[in-house]
Amino acid sequence: MTTRFFSDTTVLLKRSLRHILRSPDTIITTAITPIAMLLLFVYVFGGAIDAGSESYVNYLLPGILLITVASGIAYTAFRLFTDVSGGIFERFQSMPITRSSVLWSHVLTSLVANLISLALVVLVALAMGFRSSAGLGAWLAVLGIMVLFTLALTWLAVIPGLTAKTVDGVSGFSYPLIFLPFISSAFVPTAGMPGPVRWFAEHQPVTAIVDTIRGLFAHRPVGGDVWVALAWCVGLLLVAYALAMRTYRAKVA
Repeated sequence: MTTRFFSDTTVLLKRSLRHILRSPDTIITTAITPIAMLLLFVYVFGGAIDAGSESYVNYLLPGILLITVASGIAYTAFRLFTDVSGGIFERFQSMPITRSSVLWSHVLTSLVANLISLALVVLVALAMGFRSSAGLGAWLAVLGIMVLFTLALTWLAVIPGLTAKTVDGVSGFSYPLIFLPFISSAFVPTAGMPGPVRWFAEHQPVTAIVDTIRGLFAHRPVGGDVWVALAWCVGLLLVAYALAMRTYRAKVA
């Protein structure tokens, strides 16, 4: 059963990746919004924001990386919605393949596409002056956190991909995820925020993840932030996976 699952997932993954290769504008479009925000905040607002001793592009990049993933998963939900509404989803269910491989192929495609988009954003940030003193271990830690975060949001995107009735419905769910970093430490320090807003900003997942990545890039001790960030990523991943599989079983029942 395990061998069959991996072989079926590999075949369907190749199918999804071919779709992306034939339409690379999907990845480019996903990266355009975060890059535009990076340019806007650094060159327009950056001079008015006190980010401490580090440059604003260094301060800003971790939050932009999370927004990149939040933008990219909308396409995952759309691709799954297209399969469901186009009838290919039912055809897969009638074939002798492992049922969960259909979902896993979309999830892994999302992971590959988002990692490419993240690489593009980092390259632009480097051209804008981003510099990091982090070693290989810190960069791998950042990669691991971003993989967990991407998987968590991707499994969350599976739910509207399976249940949405319209294109607007399937894409609209990602908007709150894109705007959540604005109420966090991603763009400005939380110290200057009003009391209730500051409390929310300091206790939501984006702040812990952003502060951890920022500390890793700067080669600073991250303390307990890394454990809070990992707890949020793993917790969201487990909950999203459970809800997505439950929705999937109800869909194919």
